[in-house]
Order: sequence, then C-alpha cells, then structure tokens
Amino acid sequence: MSNESRIHGCTDAKVRQLMRRLTQHYDAEVSRAGLRNSQYSLLSNTARLGPVKPVDLARAMKMTASTLSRNLQPLIEAGWIEVRPGANARSHLVAVTAAGEAKREEALRYWRQAQRSLNTQMGPERVLALHALIDESLELLGPDTGKADPDA
Repeated sequence: MSNESRIHGCTDAKVRQLMRRLTQHYDAEVSRAGLRNSQYSLLSNTARLGPVKPVDLARAMKMTASTLSRNLQPLIEAGWIEVRPGANARSHLVAVTAAGEAKREEALRYWRQAQRSLNTQMGPERVLALHALIDESLELLGPDTGKADPDA
C-alpha cells in the first residue's frame, strides 16, 4: 500500500483541529491577563516592530489589512495600542502604549506557562519536530499569495 493511499481525511481539517486545540491551550493561560492569545501576539509583534505602518504589521503577521484593522480595534479602545501620524498626512503608524507594554509583559508570563505546559504535554522532541514540519511545509508550499485570509 502506497503512502498516498493511506492518507484519509482532509489535511486542512486536521490542521484546523490542531489550531483550535492549540488556541484553546494558549488562550486558557493568556486570558488570565485579560487577553486572547491573538491579542497578545498582536501586542508583541507591534512592540517588536516599533511604531510600524499597518501594512507592514499585517505583512509580518501574515494577515490582511482588514483583519488587522478589526483585531487592532479592541486594543486601541483598551488604550494598549495607539495610532500615530506617519510621515505624511495620509499615513499613520501603530505603536504600543506604556499601558500596552505593561499588559504585554503581564501576558508574557502566562504565555511562557502555556509554552512550558505544552512542552511537557507533548514532549520537547515532538514540539521541535512539529516546528520543523511546519517550517518545511511552509517552504514547500511556497510564498503566501495573500488571496485567502485564514484569520477571517
């Protein structure tokens, strides 16, 4: 029996099941800081990139501009992210506020706990193998075309 004939089910469905379970795992910890893991990720990426154009932040996070805008709104309303004027009248930059940096630091402790817990549950070797498989798969699939928005 060939390997291909042994494949049953939809790879997309399997990956989405894993994504949902991982999201639940990280959200359970990060929510103790009042954030969802996706919000923590957005705060962390914004802090890492510094004041950043929304298009560059969206590109770095592999999401569309509309998804980024939708996900930024609650963080702006909470006072954790601000929109600043850019280089000209038509541009703007997204930046983490002092309150946002404090919230990110708080959530980082819980994110680290989620990572340690996952490493314990799955075993470090399996986590490393999963990371390698994901990286290799992304490379084999080629560049992101930006046509489908998995965060929508």
